[in-house]
Amino acid sequence: MFKTYAYLMKSLKGYKKDTAWTWFFVVFETFCEILVPFFMQFLIDSINKIGDISAPSSADKYGGIIKSFVTWVDSFAGVTYSPYVYGAFMAAAAILGAVFGVFAGYWAASASSGLGHNLRKDMYYHLQDYSFNNIDKFSTSSIVTRLTTDVTNVQFAFQSSIRAVLRAPLIMIFALIMSFVTSWKLALVFLCIIPVILFILIFLATIVHPIFVAVFNKYDDLNQEVQEDLSGIRVVKSFGRQEEEKSKFSSISDFIYKKFTKAEQIMAFQNPAMQLLVYASILTIVVFGSSIIISSNGTELTAGGLSTLISYVMQIMMAVMLASMVYVMIIVSRNSAERIEAVLREVPDLANPENPVYEVKDSSVSFKDVSFHYENGKDVLNDINLSFKPGESVGIVGSTGSSKTTLMSLIARLYDATGGEVMVGGLNVKDYDIKSLRESVAVVLQKNTLFSGTIASNLRWGNEKATDEEIKQACEIAQADSFISSFPDGYDTMLDEGGTNVSGGQKQRICIARALIKNPKIIILDDSTSAVDTHTDALIRAGLKKKLPGTTSFIVAERILSVKDCDTILVMDNGKVVGKGTNDELMKSSKIYNELCTSQLGGGDFDARS
Repeated sequence: MFKTYAYLMKSLKGYKKDTAWTWFFVVFETFCEILVPFFMQFLIDSINKIGDISAPSSADKYGGIIKSFVTWVDSFAGVTYSPYVYGAFMAAAAILGAVFGVFAGYWAASASSGLGHNLRKDMYYHLQDYSFNNIDKFSTSSIVTRLTTDVTNVQFAFQSSIRAVLRAPLIMIFALIMSFVTSWKLALVFLCIIPVILFILIFLATIVHPIFVAVFNKYDDLNQEVQEDLSGIRVVKSFGRQEEEKSKFSSISDFIYKKFTKAEQIMAFQNPAMQLLVYASILTIVVFGSSIIISSNGTELTAGGLSTLISYVMQIMMAVMLASMVYVMIIVSRNSAERIEAVLREVPDLANPENPVYEVKDSSVSFKDVSFHYENGKDVLNDINLSFKPGESVGIVGSTGSSKTTLMSLIARLYDATGGEVMVGGLNVKDYDIKSLRESVAVVLQKNTLFSGTIASNLRWGNEKATDEEIKQACEIAQADSFISSFPDGYDTMLDEGGTNVSGGQKQRICIARALIKNPKIIILDDSTSAVDTHTDALIRAGLKKKLPGTTSFIVAERILSVKDCDTILVMDNGKVVGKGTNDELMKSSKIYNELCTSQLGGGDFDARS
């Protein structure tokens, strides 16, 4: 557990001074707090001494500095007025303690907020370096929970513990020392009770920790349920599944409620147990302290000393309760800390080589004995050997699950081949700077994503410095200019989150235009025209061939019409290339391709249907 928190403290960078200032003021706050009951015994004894000069003083059993100090106060102020002096000392210590406490709280809040800020930033930045393989290990809902709820839990635990980590031990140490100075016999009571308190804390924490682990893991399911329901709300309503979705949400929410309730019920034993021990300590000290005062006639212990011991009991117990409260918060946040650590410790599968190449020479692509498998899975690509010249158009067809998308993902190094080499521009993709490689390769997926903002701002994802003319030209090739221009605000039209206020076909065409603005050497259209009609599809392909003659294009499609005019067509099945050639060649040589054409086009004239 402590190794986890120590690892997360790396994210305290920039706020270590705030932490140091917190501890600085906590030390003085604690010292002032200890001085209040120390002066109280002299205040009480000086009051008792008024009118009774034979009454014992607390200083009588002390020697050295303490007795000299008390004697000086009495001689300076006169015994009649010394209670006011001691009262002034107590007030000054209390006021200074409060001031130091305010400053300690201020810097603790700054340090904890900084830690939360850095943890979120460090996780988010680290996630940007993940490969698809790394991302697959964490669900989207789990990552969101770790960035929000888990960070908040760790931040609150740190804010509470940053003061208590010094305050509680210092109070206990100082109070114990002063208690032994006041009366070592009665101070032994503390040594007997503190181990009992620690046992209770550890015992309760051991019981509740597994409960909190279950709760925070369930938070992932809760977030996933909400995310799926909101993103698919149209499907939910169209199928009338509102009640079923409510039931699923309620089931998860009730689980969290019951587990939290159980944990809080267990921890509810803490305060009563602490209070019982506090009152037992006070009762023990009062009974034995009174006996000592009477038997020694006040020479071994005075009434002021007894009051001071009772105050130290309260301070020690409050310090222990503070430590226990923080310990509970640490136990609650322990699972959150471990989940954050898992994200930060995840080593990205993809990394730049020691001396990366920053420029892709040309758009040639080749695969040499390539194989690939996902984490803990069997190979989904086997023995792939292919070579394509710059400017060549390549169509890829095959049944669902034949690994067409996986093959294309290796070109932009979204995954790394587990065997063999993927070559772009004559070099292994692993030799390139990742950012430079991906700037030269544009990928348009079937499940396109648009972000909230204007259409123009989404298009400039391809090139932040693209001019209006370049944007318009790319949209003309992608057959998107006509419908964008028909909007009242044109390219300044605001898109909702996910682009829900445009149709699926319009969304696909905007995403194709966004890729074209990159002016890539290689473009991959992964079933990205599935939502447009065949005529528009043909116009997009013709525009790509005419406007980007030197660009190697890969078109992954279920629709034969989308690939029939490509220079080369690949037929894939079960992770292998089982056919390669032109449309006419494959009609004769590939049974799978022939069946696809027959099922989709009935064996009719291709050109008549395009």
